[in-house]
Amino acid sequence: MSGNHQTLALLLFSAFIAVTLAITTWVSRNRHGSAEEFYAGGRLFSPMENGFAIAGDYMSAASFLGISGLIALFGYDGMLYSVGFLVAWLVVLLLVAELVRNCGRFTLADVVAARMAERPVRIAAGISSVTVSVLYLVAQMVGAGSLVALLLGGTSNAARSWTVIGVGALMVIYVSFGGMRATTWIQIVKAVLLMMGATVLTVLVLVHFHGNVNALLTSAAERSGHGLEFLSPGLKYGGSWIARFDFISLGLALVLGTAGLPHILSRFYTVPTARAARRSVVWSIGLIGSFYLMAIALGFGAAALVGSADVRASNPAGNTAVPLLALVLGGGEGSTGGTILFAVVAAVAFATILAVVAGITLASSTSVAHDLYASLRRPGRKQHSEVTVARVAAAGIGVAAIALGLVAQDLNVAFLVALAFAVAASANLPVLLYSLFWRHFTTRGAVWSVYGGLSPAVLLVLLSPVVSGSPTSLFPGVDFQFFPLENPGLVSVPLGFLAGWIGTVTSPEPPDAAKHAETEVRALTGAGAV
Repeated sequence: MSGNHQTLALLLFSAFIAVTLAITTWVSRNRHGSAEEFYAGGRLFSPMENGFAIAGDYMSAASFLGISGLIALFGYDGMLYSVGFLVAWLVVLLLVAELVRNCGRFTLADVVAARMAERPVRIAAGISSVTVSVLYLVAQMVGAGSLVALLLGGTSNAARSWTVIGVGALMVIYVSFGGMRATTWIQIVKAVLLMMGATVLTVLVLVHFHGNVNALLTSAAERSGHGLEFLSPGLKYGGSWIARFDFISLGLALVLGTAGLPHILSRFYTVPTARAARRSVVWSIGLIGSFYLMAIALGFGAAALVGSADVRASNPAGNTAVPLLALVLGGGEGSTGGTILFAVVAAVAFATILAVVAGITLASSTSVAHDLYASLRRPGRKQHSEVTVARVAAAGIGVAAIALGLVAQDLNVAFLVALAFAVAASANLPVLLYSLFWRHFTTRGAVWSVYGGLSPAVLLVLLSPVVSGSPTSLFPGVDFQFFPLENPGLVSVPLGFLAGWIGTVTSPEPPDAAKHAETEVRALTGAGAV
C-alpha cells in the first residue's frame, strides 16, 4: 500500500486507541474496586446500551473480515457462516438470556453451582471458559496481523508480529484498569463505528451496480473463476461426503455455540433485571442481523469488484477482502478516495479487534478469579482479592493469546472462531441446559458434561486437518491427522450431552430436589436474583 494509506490509517488507529485509553482512564478514576463493579459494571447499563455492547462483542474480526472473505472466495457456502451466527441468537433469546441473568452473578459456573457441589463444578466450568476464550482471542489476533500486513504491503512479517503483541498489550490495559465498565463503552463505540462503516460500504456497492442485486451476483460469479457454481451450494462443503458432514458440524457449532460463549453470557449480568437482559438481546439481534446482511453484500461485492483471485493473492484465507473492496470503491490504488476509504475501513476493523479482545479477556480473567482461584485457594493462607487475581490473570491470558496468535497467522479468522464455537457448544451449553431444565441433574453429571464435551472437542481439533496433514494446516510439514472433519461439533456436541446424562444416571449422589425447585423459581420469576 502507498505511504498515504499507511499514514492515514495509522493516524486513525492512533485516534481510536487514544479515545479508548481515555475511556479506560476515566473509568478507573471513578470506580470503587468491588467485584460487582469490575465484573459487571455495577449492573447499571440500560438494555439499549447493553444491546449495542453485546453486538460490539459479537461482531468480531470473524464477522467483519472473515465472513466477507469466505463469501468472496466460496460464494454461497461462505454465506452460511453469517446465517449460522445470526440464527444462534434465537437460541440465546429463547433459552438462555433471562434464565442466566436470574440464576447467576458473574459467570456460567454461578448458574451450575447454584444446585451442585461448588468446587468441582467451578473448576470444570472455569477451565472450559478459559479454553473457549483463548481460542476466540487467537482469531482476533490473526485478524489484527492480517490487517497490518495488508496495510504495510504484506512485506513485513515483523510488523505483523508486533501488531499481535501490541493488541495483546492494549487488551490487558483495558481490562486491568477499566474492568467491565470501560470494556462496555469501548464496545459501544466500536459497534457504532462498525455499523456506520459497513453501511457506507454496502451503499457504495449497491450504487456501483445501480441497486441491481442480480447484476452484483452475476458479476461476482463471473470474476470468482467458478461461474454459476459460486452461487450454488457445494463449492466448499459439497465436494464429498466428508465435506457435507463438515458443513453439518459447522452449522451445529455456530447455532449452539453462541449460548455457551463466556463473554456473551457475562454481558447479561451488566443490566439490572432479567427483563432488561431480554430486551438487550432484542436490540443486539436487530443490530447483528442488519450487519450480517451487509456482510453478505460486502463479500459478493469483493468477489465482483476485486475478484476472488486477487483476494486470495492478498491473503489466502480471505481476511483482507473488505479493505481491498474499500480501496476499489474509493477509486482504486493511488486515488484520494481509495486512500481515505481504505484507511477508515482498516481503522474500523482494528477498533473491532481491540473491543472484542477486551471483552473476551475480561470474561476469561473473571472465570480464572471467580471460579478457579476461588475454588483452589487454600484456607489459612494469605488471600488476594478476586479483582486483583483477575487483573493478573488478564496479563497471563494476554501472553497465551499472543503466542498462539503468532503461530496461527495464516488461518481464516471466521474458521478459528467456529472452532471456539464448537468447544463452547460441546462443553458449556450441555451443562447450562441440563442445570436449568433437568431436575435429576447431579454434580457428577455436571463435571462429566463439561469434560466430556471439552476433551473430545480439543482432541479432535488437534487430530483434524486444521493442525496437520494438508497444505493449509497449522503444521503442513507433518501429518498426524486421524479425524477427517475440520470442525468437531458433530461429534463433540452429542458427546457433551451424553457424558452429562451418563454421569447423572451413574451418580451415587441423589439429585437435590429442593435446590432444583429453588433454581427453577428463581430462573422463571427472578425471585432472589442478584
